[in-house]
Amino acid sequence: MITGGHAIIYSQQADDVRTLFRDTLGFNSIDAGDGWLIFGLPSAEVAMHPTEGPSHHELYLLCDDINATVQELMAKGVEFSKPISDESWGLLTAIRLPGGGELGIYEPRHPVAAQD
Repeated sequence: MITGGHAIIYSQQADDVRTLFRDTLGFNSIDAGDGWLIFGLPSAEVAMHPTEGPSHHELYLLCDDINATVQELMAKGVEFSKPISDESWGLLTAIRLPGGGELGIYEPRHPVAAQD
């Protein structure tokens, strides 16, 4: 029944975010028409967390080695919005997106449910 997921990043500099995903992060894309790029992501997973505040959604990219990933992306000019923090469930940081906002990246300590 469900064959995949589709995440959306809203930005006032959407073209720059697309360039980041294509040229810096190296994600494959297809042109859905008129230059509108849609990117393939690595395998993914979704989790549900309780909150005391308003309901919301977040998007994180996973990696196997956060320190190596940060070094590689910094060498490509990526700016990080927060330092690596050691959480109970993994090591977490975030990159600053063009136009504002951030995209979390973490090295999980938990088993990964993602399917290839």
